[in-house]
Amino acid sequence: MTNGNAANEEGIVTKLSPRTVPATVAHLTDMLTARGIKVFAAIDQSAEAQEAGLDLRDTVLVIFGNPAAGTPVMDAKPLAALDLPLKILIWDDAGQTRVSYYPAATLAARYGLDHDLAAKLAVVDPLTDALISA
Repeated sequence: MTNGNAANEEGIVTKLSPRTVPATVAHLTDMLTARGIKVFAAIDQSAEAQEAGLDLRDTVLVIFGNPAAGTPVMDAKPLAALDLPLKILIWDDAGQTRVSYYPAATLAARYGLDHDLAAKLAVVDPLTDALISA
């Protein structure tokens, strides 16, 4: 499922990673840090489920962004804060690591962002392309 929709959710892009979930998360956070993009959190949802006595496939949500880019978007469209900072879900699907996210075009359409504001969110597409490259 490369560049397709995960679980039939419209507007979500899912790409295949050649790495395990932990290695993909580590690679992503390293890439973000190297680009000067702030990592706000990496939430290991499977570990949280385990603490509650439940099983969940390897699933990590990485929340990241650049306040200089996101703040003008949220200032113009306050409800965009529901989707910002940006998020990438890295998850295991029967042994295959998938990387899922809302692309800038989806967020722009959802909040009626003009081209300049949408461009502030466009980092996610090339970032995930670089992330999944071998």
